[in-house]
Amino acid sequence: MTAEGRAGTATTRTTGSAWVFGLFRGASEIYFQTNVITAVLVLSAFFVADWRMGVLALLGGAGGMLGGRAVRYSGGDIASGMQSFCGTLVGAAVFAALGGAAWWAYALAFVGGLATGPVTRLVDALFTRTALKKYQLPYTTAPFVIVATIIALSTTALATPAAASDLPDDPVPAFLLSLLTNVSQVVLIDNVVSGALILAGLFVASWRVGLAALGGSAVGSVVAVALGEPWSEIANGLANYSGVLTAIALAVTFLRISPASWLYALPWVAVTALVTLFMHRAGIVTYTWPYILTTWVALIVAHYVRGLKRPS
Repeated sequence: MTAEGRAGTATTRTTGSAWVFGLFRGASEIYFQTNVITAVLVLSAFFVADWRMGVLALLGGAGGMLGGRAVRYSGGDIASGMQSFCGTLVGAAVFAALGGAAWWAYALAFVGGLATGPVTRLVDALFTRTALKKYQLPYTTAPFVIVATIIALSTTALATPAAASDLPDDPVPAFLLSLLTNVSQVVLIDNVVSGALILAGLFVASWRVGLAALGGSAVGSVVAVALGEPWSEIANGLANYSGVLTAIALAVTFLRISPASWLYALPWVAVTALVTLFMHRAGIVTYTWPYILTTWVALIVAHYVRGLKRPS
């Protein structure tokens, strides 16, 4: 999911199968994977949480692909899920904030997904046409958080109250449950079964990816405990879901896989937890900003660290 090489101009017609695979892979690309089985399991996690959330996620993903194509991303980008994953997240965010009872929520998910196309192009240009190019920074989920934040701030009066969590707040069960809910909250789902489905999908993609996700989840929860976060926040995954993405990004995705990349990821997962805590206490709309900001800084620093290389 690097920014470099993702700004290609569309020159060929996108086939029907490319659109279908792109829509499915949008779910798995949230976790940097293109495996179809992983995609099915992540999509299943949405529908397990609520069928309306699944529909909204698919509508957002479809909008994302159309928006990406409109700004001339290639058929390969469509088929890989690179132009649908941010839209998929926008659809999930619409459900999390506004529910799925009103018809306009579905229209908003699609239009929001559509908007991620040009926003992606702008973020992509920032990292490929400026002095930042040498760092090969990925646009990652930034288009999603930009669009979703605009939606959240402009529809505050229409927001539906979050459902009360029935997860325990006793320390041991709360910590164990957080290992799965950290994974599911990446896609705005507070559901243990959904977390298990997603984690299984990540292990299907690669044992390294699954292990990085699980490790990032565990480290993030430990840091959240040390910072004194409420056990209810830890149990439902809100304390450090972004750490899951940071761990996968730095250990096995944007840096060449090595013992050094795994060790390098660990402190940045802790930093992600600190950023998350700061944003929560400041009342800032969070989404995956802690992961995005931390990973960008970590990759810039890694550029100057001997022994840390970008994938070929």
